[in-house]
Amino acid sequence: MILAIDIGNTNIVMGVFDGERLLFRERISSNQKTTDLEYAMATKTALEMNGVQAEKLTGVVMSSVVPSITNTFKRAVEKLTAAQLVVVGPGVRTGLKIMIDDPGQLGSDLVVDAVAGIAEYPVPQIIIDMGTATTFSVIGSDGSYLGGVISTGMAVSAEALFNKTSQLPRISFDRPRRVIGKNTVDCMKSGIMYANACSIDGMIERIEEELGASCTVIATGGLAGIVTPLCKRKIILDDDLMLKGLALIYNRNCKGDKI
Repeated sequence: MILAIDIGNTNIVMGVFDGERLLFRERISSNQKTTDLEYAMATKTALEMNGVQAEKLTGVVMSSVVPSITNTFKRAVEKLTAAQLVVVGPGVRTGLKIMIDDPGQLGSDLVVDAVAGIAEYPVPQIIIDMGTATTFSVIGSDGSYLGGVISTGMAVSAEALFNKTSQLPRISFDRPRRVIGKNTVDCMKSGIMYANACSIDGMIERIEEELGASCTVIATGGLAGIVTPLCKRKIILDDDLMLKGLALIYNRNCKGDKI
């Protein structure tokens, strides 16, 4: 069994694969002040709550966009298991051809998303990852990573609106009842959620126009399930895309190991 861990700016997502089957997916908060022991306990709890014992793990694979947490979490993993640990980064085989100015600048999360997207869905494709930031990764018809877009995430936009105004409240991300709001909260929900949905639709249209081809569109990340139903464009929702990509990368680097 392989433990896959994705360390993001807001959440850490983890799951265990038994063969190609994902047994569970859990989230814990990203916190730069959390110690390795605390992360080890949180991970152990997630494993045991889902019927997995740490000693049964045969491998661990990790991706991180928070350097200050990466080594802390590595130490946490080492407290739990002696299984081989692969951290996505320079020197790790991904099989992804990256066609940007400086391939070393591409975030490991985008690499992992692309590896899974190419394996799972037809190309060319656009992969939208909705977390702290909303990112668009463009994959060409030959399976190469052509480039992308980075924009402010929906939760960050909502928090900025709350923090920078005197009278607007903090809101929950419930689907607005209508586009034209009849009260402050509904107006804010519409402005944040429908504006993000329209932005996604518009970016897909512009990317396809520049690419000169229609794309398979896949969305993942913590907020994707909230926003994509409001989009007009057909979008495949895959909450497990990152974890699938991590498992694929582990296998490409540890061919002698079985998931």
